[in-house]
Amino acid sequence: MNAPSNRSRWIKWLLLGLLVLAIALGVLRALGKRKAQNEAASAAAVAAQKAPVYELPAQDLVAVQPQALTQTVDVSGSLKALQTAAIKARVAGEVQGITKREGDSVKEGEVLARIDSTEAQARVRQAEQQARAAQAQVAIAKRTQDNNQSLVQQGFISATALDTSNSNLAAAQANHEAAIAALDIARKGLGDTTLRSPLSGQVSARLVQNGERVGVDARVLEVVDLSAFELEAALAPADAASVTVGQKARLKIEGLAQPVEATVARINPSVQAGSRSVLAYLRVPAAPGMRQGLFAQGEIVVGKLTAAAVPLSSVRNDKPQPYIQVVRDGKIAHVPVTLGRQGLHDGEPMLVVEGVAAAPVGAQVLRVQAGLIREGTEVRQAKAAASN
Repeated sequence: MNAPSNRSRWIKWLLLGLLVLAIALGVLRALGKRKAQNEAASAAAVAAQKAPVYELPAQDLVAVQPQALTQTVDVSGSLKALQTAAIKARVAGEVQGITKREGDSVKEGEVLARIDSTEAQARVRQAEQQARAAQAQVAIAKRTQDNNQSLVQQGFISATALDTSNSNLAAAQANHEAAIAALDIARKGLGDTTLRSPLSGQVSARLVQNGERVGVDARVLEVVDLSAFELEAALAPADAASVTVGQKARLKIEGLAQPVEATVARINPSVQAGSRSVLAYLRVPAAPGMRQGLFAQGEIVVGKLTAAAVPLSSVRNDKPQPYIQVVRDGKIAHVPVTLGRQGLHDGEPMLVVEGVAAAPVGAQVLRVQAGLIREGTEVRQAKAAASN
C-alpha cells in the first residue's frame, strides 16, 4: 500500500515543478519582449530627435551672383482705338437709309444714314425767297438814294431827305445780309440731315433702325479705326517717377499668341484725385486679331543695372518679414530680405540682395520648388546621375 502512495506523491511534485518551470519561462520571455520593445522605442526616439539629412537636387539651388537686370514697371489696362467716332443726329427727324451693321467697313466721308429732309428743304426755299425779297429792297433803296442825290445837287430837295434815303439803303442792305445768313443756316440744316463717317474704319455699334425718330445729338452709329491703339495705364507715383516718354514696353494681349511692343506716348501731368495715380498712355501698333477693349498687361522698361540677385519666387512670406532659404555650413538658414529693387533676367523676376551679409555672392539659395525646410536642417546636394 505504501508504494503506490509514494508514486502518486512523486508524480504530484513532478507536475508542480513542471508548472513552476513553465511559469518561470513565461515570465522570462515576457520580460525579454518588454526589454526589446523598450530598446526599440528608445532607438526610435533617438532617431526622431535626429533630423534627417535632405538631399537637394542641383535644379533646386541657385547661386547668389551678379546679374544683368532689366528694371521694369508693371502696367495693365484695356486697349482703346486711337480714333473712334460717334455719329450723332445733328437735327431731329426720322432716320432713313441705314445699311451698315456691326463689323461693316466704312470709308471717310461715306454717307451712312440720312434724316428726313422735307422740313429742311422747305426752310431752304423759304430762306431763298426772303433773300431775294431783301435784295429787291436793296435795289429800290439804291435807286431812291441815287435820285435824291441828283435832286439835292439841283436844289429841289433838302439834304435831310438825302440822309433819310441813305439810312433806308443801309437798312435794306443789312436786311439782305441777314437774309443771306439765314439762308446759310438753312442750307447747313439741310446738310446736317446727311450723316457721313468722319474716318475710315468699322462699325462697332448700330443704335437705331430705319424709321425711328431721333432727337438732336442722338447716337446713330459708332465707328472704330483699328489701325492704331492706345493703352491707358494707371501708375503709382513712385513708379511714374521713372517713366518717361519714348520708353519701350512689352505687352501680352489676351487672345494674341505673341507679345506686342509698345511705346510710352504721353504722361498725364496731373494726379488722379481719387486713386492718386498717374496715367501713362502707351501707343500700341495694330496686330492681326487686335480689338478695342481687349485686356493687356506687361512691363515698361525703365532702366538696366547689374547687381547680386536671386529669383523673386524664392522669397517666402510665411513669417512677419520676407526671407530666403540659404544653405550655410551644410544647414538651412532663413535669411531676412527687403523687397526693394527688382528686375528681370531672361524674363524671370529677380530680387536684388546686394548688401545682405547673410547671403553673400556665391551663397546657395533654395528655389521655390524645393518647398519649405525647417531652419537648421542638415542638407547636402544630391550627386548627379552618372551618364552611361
